[in-house]
Amino acid sequence: MVRSVPQYRGDDFYCDVAIPDPGSLDVVHEDELVLAFHHTRPFWTNHIVIVPKRHIASLTTVSAADEHVVRRLLEVVQSIAADTERTTGAAAVLTNLGEYQDSKHLHVHVHSGPRR
Repeated sequence: MVRSVPQYRGDDFYCDVAIPDPGSLDVVHEDELVLAFHHTRPFWTNHIVIVPKRHIASLTTVSAADEHVVRRLLEVVQSIAADTERTTGAAAVLTNLGEYQDSKHLHVHVHSGPRR
């Protein structure tokens, strides 16, 4: 169930809204390093976003100090992608960079189904 989240106008939805208040989201997974939830404005029928709880700007800014966080992020992405593929027959995994990245916080989309 996707909950209604007020229109956000900042540049890091994850640090500003999602991570401090996961109760406002439809959470799929949460641990000490990673949060995964159904996208608040889904582009696809099935659309989950996975983010590290520690701010990392993007895939291209990951450093050696981020290794344990990124490893955990990828484990969660792999698990959610496998579940999505098993239940829907297909899954895509996507991250955006630069101008394509609306929220300036590393995040990975796992999606399937037609665009909404």
